[in-house]
Amino acid sequence: MSNGVTKKRVAIFGSTGSIGRQALEVIDANPGLFSVEVLTGQSNEDLLIRQALHFKPEVVVIGDEKKYPKVKDALSAHPIKVFGGEKAIEEVAAMDIYDIMLAAIVGFAGLRPTLQAIDNGKAVALANKETLVVAGDIVMQKALEKRAPIIPVDSEHSAIFQCLVGETRSRIEKIVLTASGGPFLGKKPNFLVNVKRDHALQHPNWNMGAKITIDSATLMNKGLEMIEAKWLFNLQPDQVQVIIHPQSIIHSMIQFEDGSIKAQMGLPDMKLPIQYALAFPRRIANAFPRYDFRKPGTLSFEEPDVKTFRNLTLATEALFKGGNLPCILNAANEIAVFAFLRNRIGFLDMTDLVERTMQQVPFIEHPTLDEYYESDGEARDFAASLIKL
Repeated sequence: MSNGVTKKRVAIFGSTGSIGRQALEVIDANPGLFSVEVLTGQSNEDLLIRQALHFKPEVVVIGDEKKYPKVKDALSAHPIKVFGGEKAIEEVAAMDIYDIMLAAIVGFAGLRPTLQAIDNGKAVALANKETLVVAGDIVMQKALEKRAPIIPVDSEHSAIFQCLVGETRSRIEKIVLTASGGPFLGKKPNFLVNVKRDHALQHPNWNMGAKITIDSATLMNKGLEMIEAKWLFNLQPDQVQVIIHPQSIIHSMIQFEDGSIKAQMGLPDMKLPIQYALAFPRRIANAFPRYDFRKPGTLSFEEPDVKTFRNLTLATEALFKGGNLPCILNAANEIAVFAFLRNRIGFLDMTDLVERTMQQVPFIEHPTLDEYYESDGEARDFAASLIKL
């Protein structure tokens, strides 16, 4: 207890990734407000063990079953239940031992555990945009039925969410998602054709995991965020706009039907939206650096270069067409980024691979959840077939 406030029990799915690690920093700084009940990681068993020894959760899951014995042995002297395997991650999500899930598993793999949490009526702090990109209609309908709050963690969606507080009766004309432009802002294809992995991983403003950093460099991240925003805020595709804002100070904006615009601003630090989501509806004090308007600086905006960064065009096509096309887009992109990070394909090849997969895999206008899973698998298989061994 802290000042009469009951501790919020947190389950971090994806605790060894960038978002998970930063969330644990937030929790560590606020021990009177939060307790950690679940930690899951995929393959970084050493970090998962260190986290478990520090936070003493009720349950720990390592996704890679080969590493289960090591984790089990390391935690055997403590009253911590240890499980291994992908199925265990899903089963733990269904347990009634936490109040809020931080859904920070990267990619399509985060969908099943998130659905389990929602089915259990749990609040979800959503850092996994792919969950809504792949099956936004099903996820949001289930959240409505189960009265499970979904609080976005992505800085852009957190910004829109914050701007909407107190605006329940106000009609949105459009939302504006800001993008830094990544490390290759202003570059043309003759430059990008030679880009290598290490260069693409150097984001100018944000500290993120490898997958999201590459998606940011190709602008696919912003395309996925457009699709996520449609479902989160119940928007029509033409109500979602992207603008390049290199300084990453304005995290996104809403324009209402009267022409008024609300923006959420702050220094680029993911701990801010993480803290907001975990503590919602409260705001809690912190010692994070502050933006200082007195220091000379410029906030600038420009249209994205969709001819060079065609991923944004492909994502916009998926946004407007709907059905299983965003699922296909996401699956192909995950394969493309995986291959690029292993130097198997070039930077521009990623977009070509996604485009060809979107053209190949059959379109389904109103997919069931099973059909989403089938489309994902088919898209991955086709995309992988395009990569030269």
